[in-house]
Amino acid sequence: MFVDQARVLVTGGKGGNGCCSFRREKYVPRGGPNGGDGGDGGDVYFIAEERLTSLLDIQFHSHWKGQRGGHGQGSDRHGRSGEDTLVSVPVGTVVRDFETGAIVGDLTQPGQRFQAARGGRGGKGNARFATSTNRAPRFAELGEPGERAEYLLELKLIAEVGLVGLPNAGKSTLLASVSAARPKIADYPFTTLSPNLGVAQLSEYRTLTLADIPGIIEGAAEGKGLGHDFLRHIERTKVLLFLIDLGDEDPVATYETLEQELEQHSPVFADRPRIVALNKADIPENREAFESLRHRFEDPILISGVTGEGIPELLERLWIIVDRLRRNEPDEDSEAVDRSYVYEAPFTVEKEAGGFRVEGKPVVRAVRMTDFENEEAVRHLQMRLQRLGVFKALKRMGAQQGQPIYIDTVELEYHPD
Repeated sequence: MFVDQARVLVTGGKGGNGCCSFRREKYVPRGGPNGGDGGDGGDVYFIAEERLTSLLDIQFHSHWKGQRGGHGQGSDRHGRSGEDTLVSVPVGTVVRDFETGAIVGDLTQPGQRFQAARGGRGGKGNARFATSTNRAPRFAELGEPGERAEYLLELKLIAEVGLVGLPNAGKSTLLASVSAARPKIADYPFTTLSPNLGVAQLSEYRTLTLADIPGIIEGAAEGKGLGHDFLRHIERTKVLLFLIDLGDEDPVATYETLEQELEQHSPVFADRPRIVALNKADIPENREAFESLRHRFEDPILISGVTGEGIPELLERLWIIVDRLRRNEPDEDSEAVDRSYVYEAPFTVEKEAGGFRVEGKPVVRAVRMTDFENEEAVRHLQMRLQRLGVFKALKRMGAQQGQPIYIDTVELEYHPD
């Protein structure tokens, strides 16, 4: 079963809790705190693999979690970090944010990774909080929860030549004749129900990768037929091969219909090189029709997917275009990466529901890793917020004694002193 879209929820592993422990050993006075740190939670990655050709496994396993970090222990023993979770996806998978639809990742090379969710940081043990004025801290941090995100995965096949044609134009027959692919072939429309990939072998160890999609009918860009669902699979191709049945009532109108549907689907096809192949030359009537139609197209090729006539010439012409485009592709490894750094405030304060909401990564992290059942841990949180300047910002915003302060899912009371 071919699946080219899947919705997936990922959650990074939770960090391990820090340990609150003290050294207790005979004849060793004032042993001091020795609680170890918790381990970091494991990340979740999408990794592209050539062996996969569908998102079927993702569709039936839609929630992935990173491994939890180990808790800290006494004697300064730190918890083990959680292992990363690798979610295998096919090469050509596009990662979109589920809510916004924005593309956040594009896995086009085998082994390429995308960090889908970061694991939480491990909590610090009480040994990390010992100071000259507080030599025996009786609290430790909780582990930070892992990131949670939802994505829409879309598969776009990686091919160099895209076959475009009406149903029953002979695309599957052509693919089977030039490659080892074995698509379903029958004498009725819409035999092809899912995309197929094939690799054509040319002389001197040259290869071309071809993608065959279900036949396109008029109105496909508006959702008619099957072509609309699979047009994305030829968006990455370098060359479009229009395969037209010479037995059609009006082959020129057929070509114009195909062009119109591609234009309505996406503007990426506008500048894509095109080759027109007029198929089914094995029928005598079609061969006669070719002579009267050849001037209506730009340098068409007469072929027969059944007998193989014209196919070597077609592959050579496709190779010339693909090879030229390959040579003109920029070397991604040699390009300088333009990095722009934008200052981001550590927190923001906004009025909300009779109080104020404070947002910002360091503030939210501090709250999430605080054990509110431990009075000393709460006092430590208060000092952290003070050092970050949260109280000064609240005072400037006009916060009053006892007003609620919302940070993440926690509600606190504002006390200026």
